[in-house]
Amino acid sequence: MKEQKTEMERPNIVLIMADDMGFSDLGCYGGEIRTPNLDSLAEGGLRFTNFYNNALCSPTRASLLTGVYPQQGGGGSNSTKMQNCVTLADVLKTAGYHTLMSGKWHHHQDAGLPVERGFDRFYGLISGCCNYFNPGKQRPGENKPGKKMSFPEEKRMRPWAIDDKVIKPFTPKDKNFYTTDAFTDQALEYLDRYGSDDKPFFLYLPYTAPHYPLQAWPEDIEKYRGEYMGGWDELRQRRYERMVEMGIVEKQWGLSPSDSPPWDEVDNKEAWDLQMAVYAAMIDRMDQNIGRVIEKVESMGQRDNTLFLFLSDNGSTAEDFHFTPDVSPGPMESYHTVDQPWANMSNTPFRLYKFFNHEGGISTPLIASWPGCIDEDGALTHQDGHIIDIMATLLDVAGAEYPDSISGQRIVPLEGKSLLPVLQGERREGHKALYWKTGNSRAVIKGGWKLVQFGDEIASVSEEQGPWELYYRPNDRCELNDLAADRPDKVEELSRDWDIWNCRCSEERKGR
Repeated sequence: MKEQKTEMERPNIVLIMADDMGFSDLGCYGGEIRTPNLDSLAEGGLRFTNFYNNALCSPTRASLLTGVYPQQGGGGSNSTKMQNCVTLADVLKTAGYHTLMSGKWHHHQDAGLPVERGFDRFYGLISGCCNYFNPGKQRPGENKPGKKMSFPEEKRMRPWAIDDKVIKPFTPKDKNFYTTDAFTDQALEYLDRYGSDDKPFFLYLPYTAPHYPLQAWPEDIEKYRGEYMGGWDELRQRRYERMVEMGIVEKQWGLSPSDSPPWDEVDNKEAWDLQMAVYAAMIDRMDQNIGRVIEKVESMGQRDNTLFLFLSDNGSTAEDFHFTPDVSPGPMESYHTVDQPWANMSNTPFRLYKFFNHEGGISTPLIASWPGCIDEDGALTHQDGHIIDIMATLLDVAGAEYPDSISGQRIVPLEGKSLLPVLQGERREGHKALYWKTGNSRAVIKGGWKLVQFGDEIASVSEEQGPWELYYRPNDRCELNDLAADRPDKVEELSRDWDIWNCRCSEERKGR
C-alpha cells in the first residue's frame, strides 16, 4: 500500500462520465470497441465489478455531485433539484480547489447553473441530449440538423451555457464542431489556465456520448463497419466469455436470456451493423478525447498526483427513436437510437436497461487510476460501491470536510462512504443496504440479497409494474432464479426496509 498524501500533496481530480453506456462496452470490461486510453487507465489502476448508478441520467448526476440519494434532494424521475444539499464543487472549492466543468449538466432549473453550485467555470449542455454536430439552428449552406421530434418545437433547441450565460439556440460557427471534441477542447483550455498554479484542480467532464442521436465522424464509423455482421447473438456470447475469462463476472451467474430476435431471421443486417458501428464510433471518439486529457495532465507533470475516475450514468438504453427514416445513422441530419438488441449486448451479461433497477440498468464500469496511491496495477475489486460514494471518496482524498449546513440552513447528511480504502487495496466497511427508486421501479440490496421490482414510467419503454423479485447475488447476479416465492420472509424484510428508506428520504427532502 502506498503512503497517503500529505495536506500539501492533495491530488488533482479528473472525474469523467459516459452517457447511456453499457456495462460491457469498454475493452477492459470485455467489449470489442477499441478503447486504448481507458484500457490504459485500467491497466495502471483498479476496476470495480460491483459498482452501481441510479439507472437514469439526472438522478445519477445528482448523487454523483451531492453524495446523497436523489430522492433526498427533490425532483422527479427525469430531473433533480439538488435541494437541501451541497455539491462536490461547493466543498472542494472551500478546500482550495479550482472547480472546472465541461459537459452535460442535466438538472431541474431550480438546481441552478453549475457556476451557481460551486463550479468556477462551466461550458456545456444544460439539458439531456443534443445534436452532436449542431445543437442549434440550421446553418447557411447546410441541411437541417436532426432533432428529437417527440419534443415540442420549443424544446428541440437544447440550451447551453458558458459560465452564467445561457445560450439558446446554441449554433456553433465552426462547421467541424462535434460535441465530444468540443467538451474536451474546453477542458484542456481550463487546464492550461488553471493547472499551473499551486492550487489543485477538480475537473468534471461528463460527456454525452454514446447517448443518442447516433452521430459520429465518418472516419470513426468506418473502423467498425462490418464488425457487427456476425450479429448480437454471437457477439454477446463472445463478450460474456471474455468477461468470465477476465474475472469481471462469475461463470456461475450464467448469461441472461437474449431479448432480441435471432440474428439469422433479421433481413436488414447491413442497417443493424451500421447502427452499432456508429454507437461504437461514439465511444471510440470519447476514448480518443480522454487520451487527450491524459496526455495534457502528463505534460503538466501532474499524472502521478492526479486521480482519474471513469464511469457511466446508467446502462445502455432500449429506447426506439427513428425520426429520420430516410437518413441513415451517422451524419448531422440523422436522428436514431441504438435500439434494444444492441443495448442488450451492451449490458452483457445482465437483464434490462436504462430506467430499470435490474442489473442492466444500474451496473456501471468504474475505473480508478492514481499512480501516487493505487499500486495494484490492473486489479479488480468485487467490493460493492454506489454513486453516492463518489462525494465521500473525493472529499477524503482532498482532505475536505462535509459541512453540517450552508448559509445557516441544515443540509442532508452525507449518505455515501469513502472508497479510499478500496483504492489503497484494503477492505472497507460498506453500506448495510443500498436503495433505488426510478419511476415506479424499486430495488434494495442488503447483504447477499437483492429485492427488485420491474417497472418504469417511461412510456417509450414500458408502463408495466411487476411484483417484487428476490435474488441471491453471490450465485445469481444475472437475476435468473427468482426466490421470492421460496423466501417470503426475506421479501417482507427487504420491502419493509425499502419503505422505511423511502419515508426517510421524503422527510429529508422536506427539510425536516
